[in-house]
Amino acid sequence: MRAAVVVFPGTWSDGDCIYALGRVGVEAYRVWHREAPVFAPNDLVVLPGGFSYGDHLRCGAIARFSPVMQSVQAHAAAGGLVIGICNGFQILCEAALLPGVLMRNASLQFRCMPTHLVAENHASPFTRGIVIGRVLAVPISHGEGNYFADATTLDMLEATGRVAFRYADAAGRVNSEANPNGAQRNIAGILNERGNVLGMMPHPERACDPLLGGEDGNAIWQSVLGVVTVGA
Repeated sequence: MRAAVVVFPGTWSDGDCIYALGRVGVEAYRVWHREAPVFAPNDLVVLPGGFSYGDHLRCGAIARFSPVMQSVQAHAAAGGLVIGICNGFQILCEAALLPGVLMRNASLQFRCMPTHLVAENHASPFTRGIVIGRVLAVPISHGEGNYFADATTLDMLEATGRVAFRYADAAGRVNSEANPNGAQRNIAGILNERGNVLGMMPHPERACDPLLGGEDGNAIWQSVLGVVTVGA
């Protein structure tokens, strides 16, 4: 397995993602946004954090038209694994690979801080390695991470197990006090219908090394590795 890390003008977390993936033994390579490669079937495609195109118009609105997104969409349609982190999550929503939108934080402030997550779905390739009840310490860094969707969409995500992560307190309790951005129903990450596309606002690549304060983010990459290894 290899990981393709997509780089748009304004992306800044590609190096962090490559480092984090390397920590769990995954070879990663960069793909420039003007390229339109055919990704290998078992490649993991990563859309990292940053400010693609300076967040002009709105976050991810321009990046979704980059040539590379045709490759990302084709990879997802074929069942390939795709993860969008922070700005990557915003791009996936703009590209209609995931429902809903990411709005301004309820505080109207940029928030860079530790958060705690609980996995809601333990069957997806990104979460099946996470023990039920485990609380992950993964930081956020965003100004527009407030997940919003209409009530019908939110109910559908709940009913079909497509809420991947919720913000919680250190004990794993989901409550308003643990919600750092006003996201509806404390949603921190969601899956597409097939479960092969994940969008999340917290940064697992920033929780990959004890020197960074913890390694909880590695649980996501390790889950992916487990799925690929079993299927190989």
